[in-house]
Amino acid sequence: MRNSVLISVFAQDHSGLVAAITGTLFDLGMSLSATNFNVLGSGAEFTTVGDLPSDTTALEIEESLNALAQLEGADVKVSPFNLDANQGPSGTITHKVTITGGDRPGLIARLCEVFGQYNANIVRLNADRIPDGTQDQYFVQLSVWLPEEKAEICQATIANTAGEMKLTCEWEVL
Repeated sequence: MRNSVLISVFAQDHSGLVAAITGTLFDLGMSLSATNFNVLGSGAEFTTVGDLPSDTTALEIEESLNALAQLEGADVKVSPFNLDANQGPSGTITHKVTITGGDRPGLIARLCEVFGQYNANIVRLNADRIPDGTQDQYFVQLSVWLPEEKAEICQATIANTAGEMKLTCEWEVL
């Protein structure tokens, strides 16, 4: 039986942060699976699901991360991960969509609602607001799983929704 943990780190962003975290986890014998890193303003968030070596505890992982100079003042949490660490079929990315244009209230909510209508699963979502003079620009990337029988209509509805909001929409089928 695997002894999986969820590791979550929120810290001040700086160069070398990911290397410090992943190097420490490697040195402790962790085997990582799903791993994400995002810069959020001047902060950064790192999350991963990993398997603990049999001779290491979650507390030891947390203490080792907290001891890193790069993580001074960071919020570090290591907790049991009792879900299946392997993704199911709806966790497989079948399509990527990129939506760009002027910032609109409710932009992400409207797009996500459409995916829900077609039983699609958003596997990853990244959104950035880019200051641009009088109107900020928005850049949204979604990696999604679309049910094969609903993929074409879902793509068309997302493109129409983006168009109604005066946004551009590009799809990539994987």
